[in-house]
Amino acid sequence: MDLVQVFAGLDAQPWAELEHAYGSAEDVPGLLRALASEDEEEAAEALGELYGSIFHQGSVYGATARAVPYLAGLAAAGVQSLELLLLLGGTAESEDEPDGSGAGGCRTAVIAQLPLILPFMTSDEALLRQAAVWAAARTDAAEQVLPALRRCGEREKDTLVRAELLAATVLLDPAAAPSAVSAALGAGEPAELRIAAVLGALDAELPWTSAHQEAVLSLLPLDPLVADRFDQDRMEPFRYIVDTLLSRETPEDREAALSLLDTALRAPDAEVRAEALWAAEEACDSSRTAPARLAAPLTLLLADPSSARPALSVVDKLGALAASAAPALEVLAAGGGELADRALASLVRADPERAAPLLARDLPERPVALGAAAGFPERGSAAPFPYHPELLTAVRARLADPDLAGNEPIHLTRLLSCWGERAAPAFPELLAALGRFPVFVPRALAAADPAKAVGPLREAAVSGPEEGRFAAARALHGLTGESGPLLTVLAVELATGERHRQREAAAAVDGLGEDAAVLLPSLRAALATDASDTTIPRMDADLEIALALRRLTGDPGVALPVITRVLEEADSDWARWTLVRAARAAALLGPAAAPLRPALEEALDDPVLAPSAVLALLSVDPSGLDRAHLADAALISAESDADAMGALDALAALGPGTLSRPHLDRLTDLAERDRRVWCPGSGVRVPDADALFQETARALLRTAGDRP
Repeated sequence: MDLVQVFAGLDAQPWAELEHAYGSAEDVPGLLRALASEDEEEAAEALGELYGSIFHQGSVYGATARAVPYLAGLAAAGVQSLELLLLLGGTAESEDEPDGSGAGGCRTAVIAQLPLILPFMTSDEALLRQAAVWAAARTDAAEQVLPALRRCGEREKDTLVRAELLAATVLLDPAAAPSAVSAALGAGEPAELRIAAVLGALDAELPWTSAHQEAVLSLLPLDPLVADRFDQDRMEPFRYIVDTLLSRETPEDREAALSLLDTALRAPDAEVRAEALWAAEEACDSSRTAPARLAAPLTLLLADPSSARPALSVVDKLGALAASAAPALEVLAAGGGELADRALASLVRADPERAAPLLARDLPERPVALGAAAGFPERGSAAPFPYHPELLTAVRARLADPDLAGNEPIHLTRLLSCWGERAAPAFPELLAALGRFPVFVPRALAAADPAKAVGPLREAAVSGPEEGRFAAARALHGLTGESGPLLTVLAVELATGERHRQREAAAAVDGLGEDAAVLLPSLRAALATDASDTTIPRMDADLEIALALRRLTGDPGVALPVITRVLEEADSDWARWTLVRAARAAALLGPAAAPLRPALEEALDDPVLAPSAVLALLSVDPSGLDRAHLADAALISAESDADAMGALDALAALGPGTLSRPHLDRLTDLAERDRRVWCPGSGVRVPDADALFQETARALLRTAGDRP
């Protein structure tokens, strides 16, 4: 094909009316022409821009489908053929269409260009044959593609092309997968083909056998064997194998996965251990039994200089089992440098009593460990990081350092706050630091010596640095109940127009009682009046302000329009947690939220929103509800890892005694299965969030009389 033929009709397309990731697609014709530029830099830049616009992070658009014939024509004309074949394959494979144009339309467009793609399977260049096989298989058009694959396979000698042919056969011809995989798995075949056979066995959902297990262990490390393949989802094959086996949720497959990990973690080859550590980290995030199986080999790796650093990331996910690694962590933490700091952070979580004196010994050089101590505990326990007199002395010395900066003052003051009056000796240093760090110090000052703190806090709230007055006034109110300075500061914050500050101020109104009535004009003025402002910060702030108005006035009608507006305007993809907050706000209105009932019932179909919608519907009118349907919606939310903790709240509100036997069985499965439940938005590590879910679910089941 010559370029005149390739670009025929290009300018007749309605590019300005089509969209890609950055809006109008009117720039696409120029970029397509630039692909064929004799200036290599211009051509490469055009390819990068097209990847970023019509195939943005794997998403496709209306403009993508229109561009496909020109991309295929350019490839057939010898213009950047390899790169464009890969772009066409990715386009066919994509399931993500943000503009609603339909990914299926893009796949159909690529299928229409198969007459230009399939001939590349006879190219003299192995890379082009490999790319053509991969791209054609992404179309899922078995009838058109399989005959070409078989012809190619009859004569193909290149190992990577053969590996791609095997993967394509598994994808397009499942009936042929068992024999194809078995033939390629033989010990005499090239390593790249054997690992393709292992991956193909998993993709074809074939039973995992000792032959697969032995092949994986004999081929490690696996990453180099797929480095020149095009399937991005399998570029880390060992992790993929372990994850896929664990996802099958059978005891045999789970044992196979954990046995692979155990063996690989003990391997003498550092590259093998590196692959195993990456896979082990994800395994601990997905499997409840993985930590117990992997704790021993992980602890051994802490003594290996080449593996210690990545091993720490996995040790952090062992939960209570990390305590067994405490002696090894202590040895690492006693050293110097970044590794010692990171090891001490792990020890803070595993054995805080053992970590405290080590943290005191070299506090200035332990920023990561200090951050871990300041954030302790991560699972919501009431226990603070252990008080240690030497650590208090070290904290005081750091506070007095004139060069103190960054996150360190935040962490130091948090640590002192959690120690309460045991931190009283640090009061002079805190007082001296109040002017430098007016946002962070007030809480610690109030905790360390409540009596002495009143005067300095009052002064800071009235005349201190503006950025710290809110923190000082809030701490003062907490100590004395004195509301004047806090009311003044809240009025200022509400008038700033900065949404995050308005939201925080509105939340602080709760607890001020009748004194807060003077803020009613400020709260009403802070509500957004610009209908075009549909940003998440605006909606979050408006919800908080509306609830504050409702609490102060007792009138739910003040909040109802705001909640309605958020439910109508928020984009369900980008503002899901704002929608959750809106549904939770509706629950606080009780029967007054009745006009929202249709929207709340519709929200039951969205796993993220369902738990909050259940709570709101129960609050609006608990009578006449289909509680089985509501329980289904909540359980689906947990089963899809959407809002698992919210689902438990909803099930508790429904009443455990009303749950049917199937509902209880599903909840029992969530609590007792090996696969972890993910809890988005929990702010803690996956294993810790799952442990809290498991504990709460079991308590709910006991309430229902379903467990001893």
